[in-house]
This record gives sequence, C-alpha cells and structure tokens, in this order.
Amino acid sequence: MTKFLNKKIFFYFFITLLIFTLDRISKMYVINIAETYGKVDIYLNQFINIILVWNTGIGFGLLSFEKQFTYNAITLIIVLVNFVILYLGIKSNNFKRLIFFIILGGSLGNLFDRLYYAAVPDFIDINYNDFHWFIFNVADIFISIGVICLIFDEIFLNKEENNEK
Repeated sequence: MTKFLNKKIFFYFFITLLIFTLDRISKMYVINIAETYGKVDIYLNQFINIILVWNTGIGFGLLSFEKQFTYNAITLIIVLVNFVILYLGIKSNNFKRLIFFIILGGSLGNLFDRLYYAAVPDFIDINYNDFHWFIFNVADIFISIGVICLIFDEIFLNKEENNEK
C-alpha cells in the first residue's frame, strides 16, 4: 500500500515539475529574445501577441507595488500559500490532488521568478479589437486552469457526492 501511495505522490510531483519546467523554458525563451533584440514584440495573429512585461504584483499584474517591504510581504504570503497547496494536494483525493499539484507547479514557476528576478515575466497578450486582457505567462495558465477545476469540483462533483449520501 505504501509503495502504491509513494508512486502516486511521485506522479503528482512529476506533474508539478513538468509544469514548472514548461513555464521556465517559455520564460527563458522570451527573456533570451529580449536580451538579444532589446525588446519582445511578436505578432502571432490578430488575437495573440508576445510582449514582455515584468510583473511585480500577483496574478495578472494585480497588487503591483514599488515598495520593497510590500513586495517581500506578498512573496512571503505566496510561499505560505504554496505550503498550504502542497498540504492540501497530499491530503486530497485523486482529482483534487491533481488540481492542487497543477496549481502548485504554476505557482512555483512564478515564485521562482519573484525570488530570482524580483518580478515575474509575463508575455502572452490576448486581445480583440483593441481590448487587451491582462498579459500573463504559462504558469498563470496552469494556475487558472487549476482554480477553475477546483470551482467546478466544488460546485458539481461535491454536490453529486453530497446527494449520494
């Protein structure tokens, strides 16, 4: 039983590492373009552009602050939240566990950047007719997917479990 559980946990940590790696590769690629050409301004199609911006806030540029104390306080809160996500991931059932480890992979990618660069590189710009969504990165995609899945799980799957009881 313990071996089986260890293999499952290893699988979820592998998912986390895979998401972290995909995020790092994408960010290193965009940062390399910026260092080589001085800026990143790539037009992919009429809806998606690649533009590098440095985010000192949390997800999607929210709560950006110039003061170092505030930045450090938010970073400390993010570290603590990562420990909570890890704990919840280990204690949850299979579907929720997967969701928590997906969120953790994205969160660790952004946390790494906050600690290494003192800002998170965001570069995916989705727009339509001059309306631009927040510029984001690969880690933000996985965090958002995870949160949406948690909401879906709470609304629909837990409701079914409670109705069966």
